[in-house]
Amino acid sequence: MSTPRKVVVIGAGPAGYVCAIRLAQLGQQVTVVEKEFLGGCCLNVGCIPSKAMIAAGSLLHRIGAASAMGITASDVKLDLAKLVEWKQSVVAKLTGGVGILLKSHKVEVVMGSASFVDKKTISVKQNDGATKTLTFDDAVIATGSTPIEIPGFKFDEDKVWSSTGALVPKRIPEHLVVIGGGYIGLELGMMYRRLGSKVTVLEATAGALPGQERDCVKIIERSMKKQGIELLTETFAQGFTHDKKKSTVKVKTKTGEKTIECDQILSTVGRRPYSAGLALEKVGLAVDAKGFLAVDKQMRTKVPNIYAAGDIAGQPMLAHKGSKEGLVAAAVIAGQKEEYDVRCVPAVIFTAPEMASVGLTEEQCKEQKLEIKIGSFPFAANGRALSLMESEGFIKIIADAKSDLVLGVHMVGPEVTELVAEAALAIEMGATSEDIARTIHAHPTLPEALMEAAESVHGMAVHIFQKK
Repeated sequence: MSTPRKVVVIGAGPAGYVCAIRLAQLGQQVTVVEKEFLGGCCLNVGCIPSKAMIAAGSLLHRIGAASAMGITASDVKLDLAKLVEWKQSVVAKLTGGVGILLKSHKVEVVMGSASFVDKKTISVKQNDGATKTLTFDDAVIATGSTPIEIPGFKFDEDKVWSSTGALVPKRIPEHLVVIGGGYIGLELGMMYRRLGSKVTVLEATAGALPGQERDCVKIIERSMKKQGIELLTETFAQGFTHDKKKSTVKVKTKTGEKTIECDQILSTVGRRPYSAGLALEKVGLAVDAKGFLAVDKQMRTKVPNIYAAGDIAGQPMLAHKGSKEGLVAAAVIAGQKEEYDVRCVPAVIFTAPEMASVGLTEEQCKEQKLEIKIGSFPFAANGRALSLMESEGFIKIIADAKSDLVLGVHMVGPEVTELVAEAALAIEMGATSEDIARTIHAHPTLPEALMEAAESVHGMAVHIFQKK
């Protein structure tokens, strides 16, 4: 058996801790350096806490709509402090679990900020004030990302929230202005609308969720309007003033400048890879203009024994993509023949209704001059969706016109963030739309809509009429 390699993983988020555990499983000697908290932003101040609070908002909404089922609930109240406490308990269970897993796999954890000394050494300024020197055979940079701050809207987590501040509210805003109509802004904006806030979303581009499948986005925009959320497109936030309990946001629109009064601002214009303090120059590395480190298919940087995974390794900046990259880096370090070789990365958006996409969009297919066939099926014709009172939306399948290979699947509607897994598996395994259509799907379930969308590619959907 070969001598274990000494590996330092910088960052304990979804890329870092997954990488560390896999390295330990493969017999390596692993140390993780984490600046703030195990689990990274995702588990502590991102994916998990936001979905917990979104679930609460959804439940509150469902209770309000239950009268259609003959269920009437009166005097329903929100205890915000209790909600935040419950959300934090979910986070604590998961982050605690990460700690136990690392300990069980004999991974050493050093809490502090790492900086490179040379290509075999890092220095860690520990959170307790001490300095520790670590030597390594290989290092993995998995430092994640931080919210982007725009001029005039410095995060103070009081008047101006980042996504982090929005997840530990002391009150529900009367009027929330969200800067940025991407997925983070819409998820949190819709959550606060369901918790009782008036919400205005400012988006610089011509529509919400830029870069996403437009047919799906149209459903989201329509839903925003039905929920009473104001979406101002081609609108730029210029700055704000604050007086007592009110903020006045100055915006530039297509028709000129205007002001919006609110009592809370949430800025969600994106995230930037985090590399501050790493002293990358000491090992001959530098990030590009967008903050990314260039890596090859084995997740190596240009320094052969230094790897990168997660947000700092490039788009898409998604936790599950980072975890996959962490697994690849671990396998390569352990001497296995492995590389980052995926056909698709699913994207899930927890709006109301939910949205999910995997593979190519129709627009991307046109740009690549691909001949395609498209099938779609509405949730309004799905029995399970109707019984859940969530019949808004559809599933759309894009297939190659000649080979019938599934190129992309885009969906908006109930629980599509779960349904997209089947679509991702289909693309990854090289399935055709006929393969999906011929697979028996249980009835009555939401996945039947995917089967019918696959039938629709060839004009053969049973539960909708398609003209020949």
